[in-house]
Amino acid sequence: MGKRISFVLNGNRMEMEIEHHWTLLFLLRDKLELTGTKSGCESGECGACTVIINGKAVNACLFPAMELDGATLTTIEGLAKPNGELHSLQMAFIEYGGVQCGFCTPGMIMAAKALLDENPNPTEDEIRHGLAGNICRCTGYVQIIDAVKAASHAITTKGEVRPRKVQ
Repeated sequence: MGKRISFVLNGNRMEMEIEHHWTLLFLLRDKLELTGTKSGCESGECGACTVIINGKAVNACLFPAMELDGATLTTIEGLAKPNGELHSLQMAFIEYGGVQCGFCTPGMIMAAKALLDENPNPTEDEIRHGLAGNICRCTGYVQIIDAVKAASHAITTKGEVRPRKVQ
């Protein structure tokens, strides 16, 4: 037997009936067809399913969908502006090569967004700590950390992502 919940998803009020056993990951991918949130380990170890609920990064694979009632949820689909303009983090990941295969990218970006929302000017150690729950098998993390630094600079100066320096 289901339960009716309401929440805000990427700025839009939602009301729907969900089943007690659903995870947020199942709700997003299978019921709402928002496939930007990736299904990796389904045990909270990889961070591919990271979304932001009430300002905090959470693993959607572990989050009971029932607990979404009354919450505000942001997924990777909610970062770009309605006109399609990418968020500074998305631009930085492209510019700084923080995307390889792309599987971890939505989760990395959402973890970084939660970090920068809380601390717009983090140190490199704070960035590493903020992304610690997200695993990437391709980039070696250097480009990802550089991308978060560039996005931080763009956000704090209200500027644009700086082009990377070619060495």
